[in-house]
Amino acid sequence: MTATYWFLIAGALLVSIAFTSPLLARFPISTSNIYLLVGLIMGPGVIGLVSWDAVREARLLEHLTEIAVIVSLFTVGLNIRRSPGDRGWLLPLRLASLTMVLTIAAIALIGVLLLDLPLGAAVLLGAVLAPTDPVLASDVQVRGVTDRDTLRSGLSGEAGLNDGTAFPFVMLGLGLLGLHPDKEAGFLTLWADGQFDLLSWFLWDIAWAVPVGVAVGLGTGWLVGQAVLWLQRRHEEALGLHEFLVLGLIALSYGLAELVYSYGFLAVFAAGYALRLIELRSAEHAEEPAELPALAPGTIRAGASSRWRRRPRPRSS
Repeated sequence: MTATYWFLIAGALLVSIAFTSPLLARFPISTSNIYLLVGLIMGPGVIGLVSWDAVREARLLEHLTEIAVIVSLFTVGLNIRRSPGDRGWLLPLRLASLTMVLTIAAIALIGVLLLDLPLGAAVLLGAVLAPTDPVLASDVQVRGVTDRDTLRSGLSGEAGLNDGTAFPFVMLGLGLLGLHPDKEAGFLTLWADGQFDLLSWFLWDIAWAVPVGVAVGLGTGWLVGQAVLWLQRRHEEALGLHEFLVLGLIALSYGLAELVYSYGFLAVFAAGYALRLIELRSAEHAEEPAELPALAPGTIRAGASSRWRRRPRPRSS
């Protein structure tokens, strides 16, 4: 098909989703399921409009799925309204660490004992299945910045963290299969001469990549947010949080994290969270206000930027 028909199909699908979203909200399905169904119908198994070789186009598919996931993770981080010391973080942290590790171990055990898989393949299967998908699980996540439901907030935090915390076990599975990509740094070399090194895996994929990914995201989001506030205070006008700033911050945090061999998924989630904290503190709001407009990519209104203005101080008589 020509590009014209692709524009028509994509436009009709997106407009249809927009008009039917109130109806879809009543059912336990997300828009991702609708897109998947449309893709299956258009694929070679039904009408054959799309005929992609998944193996040949693997690199393109990888990048497309990465873009979808990081945008979703940034939105999740942007919707969380908890301070770093809030006890509400205990639930998502437990879910994304201890609970997920136990789930991976249970799946790996089933894979080895019941499915007769090699240990590396079983660990890899567990690492793929254990995390909550931030895109497909959108119906059970927070529905905006005013949603205080404890369960949804916990699942949202877990969905934002687990893509990064599950990645070390993906690398562990690949390492056990002899497929872990070689990485070299001045202080550490992984899998020298093709030998799997469990200590190096721990130092690189857990002790380095996880905290550095979080730090890069928090630092990038904080610096960008502070730069926005500085410009507003200097020129005494609201700069606003618009789509270009959001997309730029997503790309910047992800790229910087990948550049230093840390986890870009964690960095993007942390950048969204840091930007939310900057917005809250600059507006001098309580951490859990009764009402606040939704602030997420694609839903930002021009009036929303007023929250970034510095409040005028009362003049003394």
